[in-house]
Amino acid sequence: MTSGPIPILKIGSTLLATIQIELHDTIVDSFQNDALEEIERTGANGLIIDISALETVDSYVARMLANTAKMAKLMGAGTVIVGMRPAVAATLVRMGYFMDGIQTALSLEEGLELQASRLKSNTE
Repeated sequence: MTSGPIPILKIGSTLLATIQIELHDTIVDSFQNDALEEIERTGANGLIIDISALETVDSYVARMLANTAKMAKLMGAGTVIVGMRPAVAATLVRMGYFMDGIQTALSLEEGLELQASRLKSNTE
């Protein structure tokens, strides 16, 4: 079970983290550790990070989200970041963070569909 302020739920073989608070350095560090530990503990092969409640993202948070996705991938769990607001996307591009290699989706529903199709293609 996660110990930090961001709950991580298991839905099938995918973990879902819905970020409902503004991320500060210590919170995002704790989230990264919790997410990776949950992947190990549950054997999840997918991670969805819902950032739809975030109004802003600074460079540290952007880097940590991208690094969390890369670390999860090394552990065998593909990551989809969902719910990115237009202002957040614009800020990330201005800062030079393009989230290369990280899947994104507009909604949680689309993120779940991406994960399902990724899992299906991995089993074929």
